[in-house]
Amino acid sequence: MKNIPIHLILVFLTLPGILHSCKKDIKEEVPTLTTTTVTNITATTATSGGIITSDGGAEITAKGVCWSLNANPTTSDSKTDDGAGIGQFVSNITGITGGTTYHVRAYATNSAGTAYGADLTFITEGVTDIDNNVYNTVTIGTQVWMKENLKTTRYNDGTAILNVTDGAIWSTLSAGAYCWYDNNAVKYKAEYGALYNWYVVASTNAKNVCPTGWHVPTDTEWTTLTTYLGGETVAGGKLKETGTTHWESPNTGATNASGFTALPGGNRLNDGSFDYVGQYGQWWSSTEYLANSAWTRDVGYYFKTLDRAYYLKPSGYSVRCIKK
Repeated sequence: MKNIPIHLILVFLTLPGILHSCKKDIKEEVPTLTTTTVTNITATTATSGGIITSDGGAEITAKGVCWSLNANPTTSDSKTDDGAGIGQFVSNITGITGGTTYHVRAYATNSAGTAYGADLTFITEGVTDIDNNVYNTVTIGTQVWMKENLKTTRYNDGTAILNVTDGAIWSTLSAGAYCWYDNNAVKYKAEYGALYNWYVVASTNAKNVCPTGWHVPTDTEWTTLTTYLGGETVAGGKLKETGTTHWESPNTGATNASGFTALPGGNRLNDGSFDYVGQYGQWWSSTEYLANSAWTRDVGYYFKTLDRAYYLKPSGYSVRCIKK
């Protein structure tokens, strides 16, 4: 073997120290990343994520998204944990509330600290009442309506509404009360909602049964809806759910062109008896007609009309809320 020049031997001997010194001079920084646009938004879930374009010179040990009702959420708020490593990732956001504006940011953590992507906002679908029932909504003309009948057992300030099962007592009431059709919540609550007497929804009632930012429609607001859909002779068909899953045959003229998805929740008569589930849907307005009666809107299985009528205040009808 030829002799190795002494200057090369010196280089070989000092090279590890030189490399170690260079390595110590490399400064670790927090990662660089962006937040992915929020998609697949429902009342209680959404999808976001992020793209980590630089690990900052150190291994990514945690990543995900964090969200809050306030701007610039951090990992101290609600968050996902989507593993480690660089690149793009998808985050599934759960446990959120309908009809609510949220802020979301992607985050990534390495030994230098945690970095965040841009703050994005999204609004969940639907609206949530005081009992945490979630309702889908629909825009019809200039109005925004619930697509489902109200189910709450409390006013939106938390005050309980009287639940009355006895028909004889129901017929004598002059204060707000609710019930489930046939007093059977298991069978009727989810699809048809509650039946309320008019005292619950009265314009003179200081308490609001609808979620905050919503209210029971006035007679005038019902008329605005009717006019937008072409008038009383055809509006009912455009409001009704199609088919006979809920409606009895023939469900005349039903197209649900409006997206309102009216269902035949029936009613509780002012004498306390129940009737017409599967055949008629009837909804209160907050507007009084006479001292003992108030305006409603009705649709039936044999008609495509939306009828304006008035009924005695102790009667029990469905409620659809409209956005203020």
